[in-house]
Amino acid sequence: MATDQHAASSAQRQPHELDERQKSLAFFTVLIAVVLEVADSTIINTALPAIRSGLDASAAAMQWIVAGYLLALGALLLLGGRLGDAFGHRRLFLGGVAGFIIASALCGLAQTPTQLVVARILQGSAGAMMGPQTMAIVQLLYTPLERVARLAWFGMIIGLAAIVGPIVGGLLIELNLFGLGWRLIFLINLPIGLFALLLGRSTLPRADAAHHGLAIDLVGAALFAAGFGIMLLALIQSEGQLDWRAALLLLGTGLVLVTLGWRRATRRSAAGQAVMVEPTLFALRSFRWGLIASMAFTSASIGFLMIFAVSLQQGLGLDPLGTALIHIPFGLGVMAGVGFLVPRLLPRMGRVLPMIGGTVMTIGITVVLTLIGGGADRGAALIAALGLAGIGFGTLSGPLGPIAVSDVARVHAGTASATLRTAQQIGGAFGIALVGTAYFSLGGQDPAMPLQGLLPGGITVALLLAIATFSVSRLPADLFGKRRHSQAD
Repeated sequence: MATDQHAASSAQRQPHELDERQKSLAFFTVLIAVVLEVADSTIINTALPAIRSGLDASAAAMQWIVAGYLLALGALLLLGGRLGDAFGHRRLFLGGVAGFIIASALCGLAQTPTQLVVARILQGSAGAMMGPQTMAIVQLLYTPLERVARLAWFGMIIGLAAIVGPIVGGLLIELNLFGLGWRLIFLINLPIGLFALLLGRSTLPRADAAHHGLAIDLVGAALFAAGFGIMLLALIQSEGQLDWRAALLLLGTGLVLVTLGWRRATRRSAAGQAVMVEPTLFALRSFRWGLIASMAFTSASIGFLMIFAVSLQQGLGLDPLGTALIHIPFGLGVMAGVGFLVPRLLPRMGRVLPMIGGTVMTIGITVVLTLIGGGADRGAALIAALGLAGIGFGTLSGPLGPIAVSDVARVHAGTASATLRTAQQIGGAFGIALVGTAYFSLGGQDPAMPLQGLLPGGITVALLLAIATFSVSRLPADLFGKRRHSQAD
């Protein structure tokens, strides 16, 4: 009884008043939300054939079942972050989790492709309310150096959730519990989400009073949401229903809207009015270069994982489950990099560690793609190269989140988190478009595609990783020293 009362009271206390156990429970709660958000962007891939058969869905509907979630998530992240800053991260987090549960139930109950697309858009919208609060809550709970070990787990969890998602999806469909088939991949979110909701109500601290009362710039929110949504639509659909002219037109339109939103934010910030994106964040060298590095890294990693999986299946003939299982050495390498190397070495090595990580990842990916191009679908050399690439992935991605927000004032925690996540979403879409174009268009579509397409695809991935590594080199040498509210290069 006393323990329950003690846990429940933590929700009424400020972050600095919580003990380590209470902070750990709060951290565990937000990790659950991260898994839900990321896994639902990849778990759908394994289920698409079953959904198409069960709902008699068209190819266009299949695209929108995947893209609708990503579009809503990417377009509304900034609004979700600002709402968290204005009304409290705990409140928005719990509301987002509740919305995610409801939307997941609607996905599982959908009777037509249109119903499923709409439910997926609602699911992405709820994720956009929930997602920015996760990193913001961790930022509220811990000091900049303490966040290294905590936020580094986000990189590992995101990577593993993306990899495990298709495996879990395949297993759930194979089990076919209660005859539900593909619907289980959505309905499984209900007990997990309810657990996170109940745990969050008793463990998450309330935001400081200074975080409340911030106004919302609705016009700015509309400009950024429309701009990023149109840009993501162009990138996601550029290899599907849109030709290159239409894709460029949409990209240009989206860029114009985002530019208008940025100019509006700059003017309003100078006048002391509410803004959707905080321009002062980009005066922080750690945030500016950390965001660029995160965007380039996400492009490279998403692009690599895509051409790796496609080559194994279409080029070497592996089935989806076999392909997913080959990702395990990569996942273990990510765990080693994030969970072991980053917490121990980053405080001492600073920006040198993620720079080494980018180099190691590039070497590992080069070896992996060379082996796959030569026809190898397993073996000690491939396992070792995947493990090496995973370690590089972990030691590069793990520090980027903590570094990017290390100098951000806590009152802007949600906005900073959402801005970073939006950049990552756009980076992922760019990775699919850039690496996918190099792989498919330049490599061709014939059975020899792994030999032809992996070279231009791999070069594109390496160039993106080079941009990420260079951006890391531009970070302050003293990453977690005294606060740098404004720095010029």
